[in-house]
Amino acid sequence: MAKFINAKEAAALIPDNVTVGSNGFMGTTFPEEVAMELENRFLETGKPNGLTLYFCAAQGDNKEKGLQHLAHEGLIKRTIGGHYGMARKIGKLVIENKIEAYDFPQGVLAHLLCETAAHQPGVLTRVGIGTFVDPRQLGGKMNEKTRAAEDLVQIVNLNGEEFLFYKSVPIDYALIAGTYADEDGNISFEREGVRTEALSMAMACKNSGGKVIVQVQQVVKSGSLHPRMVEIPGVLVDYVVVASDLKYCMQNFKTQYNPGFSGEHRISTSSVEPMPLNNKKVIARRAAMELCDGSVVNLGVGIPEFISTVAAEEGISKKFTLTVEDGIFGGIPQSGLDFGVSLNPACMVQMSSMFDFYDGGGLDQAFIGFAEGDMEGNVNVSKFGPLMPGCGGFIDITQNTKKVYFCGTFTANGLKTEIGDGKLRIVQEGAVDKFTESIEQITFSAKTAVKNNLPVMYITERAVFRLTKDGIMLCEIAPGVDMERDILAHMPKKPLISPDLKLMDERIFRDEKMGLKND
Repeated sequence: MAKFINAKEAAALIPDNVTVGSNGFMGTTFPEEVAMELENRFLETGKPNGLTLYFCAAQGDNKEKGLQHLAHEGLIKRTIGGHYGMARKIGKLVIENKIEAYDFPQGVLAHLLCETAAHQPGVLTRVGIGTFVDPRQLGGKMNEKTRAAEDLVQIVNLNGEEFLFYKSVPIDYALIAGTYADEDGNISFEREGVRTEALSMAMACKNSGGKVIVQVQQVVKSGSLHPRMVEIPGVLVDYVVVASDLKYCMQNFKTQYNPGFSGEHRISTSSVEPMPLNNKKVIARRAAMELCDGSVVNLGVGIPEFISTVAAEEGISKKFTLTVEDGIFGGIPQSGLDFGVSLNPACMVQMSSMFDFYDGGGLDQAFIGFAEGDMEGNVNVSKFGPLMPGCGGFIDITQNTKKVYFCGTFTANGLKTEIGDGKLRIVQEGAVDKFTESIEQITFSAKTAVKNNLPVMYITERAVFRLTKDGIMLCEIAPGVDMERDILAHMPKKPLISPDLKLMDERIFRDEKMGLKND
């Protein structure tokens, strides 16, 4: 039987030098109050220390919530995570070489929990070959301190084909959040926007001999929870924490509660506000023109988030199915601090199940952001300079989707444009060119993509490129843009030029709707 305790008592349970798994995506299903009390305990007593932190997805608001609570030297000695971008204080510890850090694909980490639960040695997969997690490059090790640490991924040859093998990681303590607990410790998720990796993490921890701690909003009578609403059975739960305040139980770090996120009610989308006409909208519009009837689609973080807004604006949202890697099919995926949930979703599955679908080629199209690329077509989103956002689900998705579209501005830091009347004019160029001679890390391997015959497009506000076996090829330029001054001058060398080079559709650069519904 689960014991019912408060968050401070839960934090006091965790000893030194154990592996702690934290569940959640941004703020969804993340046990905020338990993490806060764990931080308070460390600041007051110096305990616990030497923790290994395991997490699959981005968990935080990039200010003070989520994994930001645990970003203290001494509190953690090692991280094994998928995305550090919303917990930059942890990323700072990594960059400053104060902790060991591994960055692995989000789907691999979700699958590792399943394999750990089943007492399997690890995950055998093609995901990550040719990228920085490949042991022939960095093996996912993110700083010098980790170079001498154990290797957690290795090359395996099976039937003449190369695979990566990621070792299982036993979980000693699992920190999870749900909606309700009954008196027997069964945990329901009916007010949550996602299911994430909660069940997999609870099983991995329990079968590792560990303790499962779940934060909930309220306790209800035994037998009152519908069995279909129970996400984690009570036999897997050791401790239940009833939050002292619902502010620690937000659906995501932007929204306290929206029944449209959890599927309890269908919310009208007729009030979707049109985006202002800016660089982000231009890129999202050009990307939306690639959407296909009947496609299953993933939208990444950043500019790709706005493609769903453009689609809603154009009235084409029902022509395809949007998905989110944490386990959501359908609806309108949200952006910003609500990224990870969807308004009016059709279905929610576990994160590991979604990545089963992704890894098997279930996605028809993926629209992903990019920080920098090189002339071969490689892309880096995981580490650049003092920033270490990590790969998240980027590698799983870009290696296994049938068509991939990278979406981002052509230059960064200070780019200003004038958009209107069917044209784009560069007013002030960005200080950083996004296409460079070489990139800091390979998060997307062009060589692997070409080998797999993967169609790849790079969409910016002023130019569109395609991947070829000989590098990237310029295929479209925006009306009003000078190719030599505004494109070629900001690339380390001249790209291949398509013999069918054309102008981007001028409708993209006008205030009124493009009329994609009619297309």
